[in-house]
Amino acid sequence: MKLYPINAGNFKLDGGAMFGVVPKSLWSRTNPADSNNMIDIAARCLLIEDGNRLTLIDTGMGHKQSEKFYGYYHLWGNDTIDKSLNANGFQRDDITDVFMTHLHFDHCGGSIQWNKDKTGYEPAFKNASFWSNENHWEWATNPNKREKASFLKENIMPMQDSGQLKFTALPNGDILKDSALGFNIFFANGHTEKQMIPMINYKGKTICFMADLLPTVGHLPIPFVMGYDTRPLLTLDEKEKFLNLAADNNYYLFLEHDAHNEIITVKHTEKGVRLDQIFTCNDIFK
Repeated sequence: MKLYPINAGNFKLDGGAMFGVVPKSLWSRTNPADSNNMIDIAARCLLIEDGNRLTLIDTGMGHKQSEKFYGYYHLWGNDTIDKSLNANGFQRDDITDVFMTHLHFDHCGGSIQWNKDKTGYEPAFKNASFWSNENHWEWATNPNKREKASFLKENIMPMQDSGQLKFTALPNGDILKDSALGFNIFFANGHTEKQMIPMINYKGKTICFMADLLPTVGHLPIPFVMGYDTRPLLTLDEKEKFLNLAADNNYYLFLEHDAHNEIITVKHTEKGVRLDQIFTCNDIFK
């Protein structure tokens, strides 16, 4: 097995939204804001090469939305999925599976693109299966008013229309072991219904793709929960459970949204689970 970070692009989000009720005087220590209160955010995806299977976890925002839409998110940097895939010797048509932790636009938008004449949409990975789970799919396709702006039909329905959509099994408990993708999956419901956190066994290490369960290093304290979460009290419990597992078992936490820290480990302290070490992807995947 080989792992590759795939950078789908960088953007900015409001720091207050990213940290909910936590005062700026606290969260700005780890996530400094610009003059518009925006903080740096990454869309760092992960590519798993395992035999003949090439699985891409999440796909970023994509490029099919309007200039007005992207203007809300202050895109920065030059990273794209194509550049990152090509730098590692791959192209879109090589991808066999696209695993989406959840269907918010910044995690799955890159899965679907305009067709050639811009009359409709098509899969951006024509040879891939697109993986979600049945509960989350139902949640995303019949969205509540809180999340409706994050579940965009043009990102979601073409997966089903293409015939390339597949669902993972659901767990008996929190963790689905030995999923169809070849890794364990931790299911979390605080951010959105049945968000999936891949747990990949790699050279004796467990690499956990943290998605929105732990967006950045700054979110390590248990009460530091995003304003975007639909069930913040549930997020508290899920974060605490997962971070204790991570500290107990020395998991390596791959941070999708932290623009400046790629992989971390955590440890138990008197204040709870806190940062232990910071690594680059090259440190772990070389």
